[in-house]
Amino acid sequence: MASVTRGILPHFPQYTCNKTTTISLTLNPTSTTRRRRFSVLSMADSGRTTVLVTGAGGRTGQIVYKKLKERSGEYVARGFVRSEESKGKIGGEDDVLIGDIRDPQTVNPAVEGIDALVILTSAVPKMKPGFDPTKGGRPEFYFEEGSNPEQVDWEGQKNQIDAAKAAGVKHIVLVGSMGGTNLNHPLNSLGNGNILVWKRKAEQYLADSGIPYTIIRAGGLQDKEGGIRELLIGKDDELLETETKTVARSDVAEVCIQALQFEEAKFKAFDLASKPEGSGTPTKDFKSLFSQVTTRF
Repeated sequence: MASVTRGILPHFPQYTCNKTTTISLTLNPTSTTRRRRFSVLSMADSGRTTVLVTGAGGRTGQIVYKKLKERSGEYVARGFVRSEESKGKIGGEDDVLIGDIRDPQTVNPAVEGIDALVILTSAVPKMKPGFDPTKGGRPEFYFEEGSNPEQVDWEGQKNQIDAAKAAGVKHIVLVGSMGGTNLNHPLNSLGNGNILVWKRKAEQYLADSGIPYTIIRAGGLQDKEGGIRELLIGKDDELLETETKTVARSDVAEVCIQALQFEEAKFKAFDLASKPEGSGTPTKDFKSLFSQVTTRF
């Protein structure tokens, strides 16, 4: 997605849908071959947590997937992407499945045998052609047909949550965005998509599902080094009223993985930002960070 001026549009995890995409294994939910493969994986990897990252081809999703792969002693990583191109971005390994989150027939087999699900899928607005920044004004955006926020951020995430619940997944981490308390937030006007409204609806659906969850509402995402800033927890978009309303993608990815390790992160929702680099103490104690959260939604 073309970069735009901060304040117009923070970077969302990239995910668009293609009506013709199919899963790289098999779409037959009764396939004995597929079931046997996942069964063998589960037996071989007992003692480690198997985690599926959806939207693994996006900029934040790639980081989460890579971090999980680097911690192979603790995790078995799986990725879920929308195309062969996205699969190639993260190495093209067999543990990366191709599918369409709007189609339960591709989502259901992907969640089979996993312990945890990290949802990083999101509709991505595109800039209409012809915008000339030299003439002033703001660019206009649109969503591709079949890939608007209602279809991706609501129906697509609902499909993932339903599939995870049916498969007995033990924990879902969902990455959303700050700003959802304000119906008039500028992001909702992009492409007339009401993207934060549909994200919020999916978050509420997850909170009501009965599955242990962690909802991370990230501030403006930055492509910067992680692990060198003090992270800030907030609620109800209070951080948007401060000067600290951005966060590095790598830090969001780390919080996703750390949330899988602590009971203090379960059944909680929070806003996430960070202090500027060099201000405060870099966050290392994630148990204490999650203990600051008192809100279930």
